[in-house]
Amino acid sequence: MPFTPRDITDTELDLLRILWRRGPSTVRQLAGDLYGDPTHPQIATVQSLLNRLEAKDCVHRERGGRVNRFSAMISRSDLIARRLREVSDSLCDGSMAPLVMHLADRADLGHEEIEALRHLIQRLDDEVDRGSTD
Repeated sequence: MPFTPRDITDTELDLLRILWRRGPSTVRQLAGDLYGDPTHPQIATVQSLLNRLEAKDCVHRERGGRVNRFSAMISRSDLIARRLREVSDSLCDGSMAPLVMHLADRADLGHEEIEALRHLIQRLDDEVDRGSTD
């Protein structure tokens, strides 16, 4: 059964953030990043969270004897897209435009961000133009 973004808890997201930053990691390394000097119960908690993320197809376990390494199977970009799609579906009747306009209007955008938005709009406009001539 495919997961939905709300299936990922805040603590699971914390683990994904660590995996995105650090790459493939052991349970002990992840627990160390979360807790500093982790206790056995904290290591067990991280293992349980990783098991849940693995069941949701968000992490991959590389089995290597006694020590397994875990890596993220979902990218930050894919998770952002899924979460924004969920917000768009629930608040904007599936339209992304009101969501994007609200974010751009409420954000304190700098010159570089505004320029990046201009380039994005131009690229999307070009794609629409190419699609209409095909």
